[in-house]
Amino acid sequence: AVENQLKICGFKSTGDVIGLYLARQGLRSIPSLSQFNRLKYLWLNNNKIQDLTFLIKNYCLTELYLNNNELTDISGALKHLCSLQILFLHNNELKKLGKTVKELKGMISLHTLNLFQNPLAYDPDYRLYVIYILPSVQLLDRKLVTQRERESAFHLYNPERSLLVQSIAFGKRVNTPLGTPVGSRRCIQPARRLIMPSGYEFGDNTNRVPFENPKDAVLVRAMTRSLTEFSSVDWNKVATCQERRLQNKAEEPLEKLTVQFR
Repeated sequence: AVENQLKICGFKSTGDVIGLYLARQGLRSIPSLSQFNRLKYLWLNNNKIQDLTFLIKNYCLTELYLNNNELTDISGALKHLCSLQILFLHNNELKKLGKTVKELKGMISLHTLNLFQNPLAYDPDYRLYVIYILPSVQLLDRKLVTQRERESAFHLYNPERSLLVQSIAFGKRVNTPLGTPVGSRRCIQPARRLIMPSGYEFGDNTNRVPFENPKDAVLVRAMTRSLTEFSSVDWNKVATCQERRLQNKAEEPLEKLTVQFR
């Protein structure tokens, strides 16, 4: 089948081949394709292929169509294909979700993936698991991956980090005059007010100490610095757009904790 395809396309050298169409040939096995070192596009769909050992050296592949075959395991057969962008594996006999997805983990350019109509696709959290392990995938089983799905997958498979991300506050600098209260808005404590003694201003070019207690001078300097204000919200209590549309009752105001630091 390979030789016939080369004759049809008129290739004189295997090094010139960037695409091979071997679909619908009833193939059960294929000889090594290592001589096609520039091969980028390979159609092997609608055959009876059961193993992929013939792809051991085709590092340049960007599109691989293996759908509608008899594959039961792809472990060790595809992980070296780091340039893959499109991979069709639907309608095979792949059963082990973890091993299958692990094989594809190093494909950082993979954006289109089909795994439906395999036994592994019946796993309850199949889609979220694939989205979490393969973050580069944008189109999974002919359906766009949404931001909501990515967030759900992150929360499901990395709950500790998800809680950490949700607890991170957002901050800003706040310029305040001397004497402005500093601290949490829930518990505000009045700041110590100091009055500069007459004739002891900083700009009079004298060597006199403006305060009897040097700590008072340090406090004045500290109080004139800008503040850093941090606000934190429990994002788990924030309703999504869809939830807001479905709920008829008025949304309760969110509680925001704001703390100021110098």
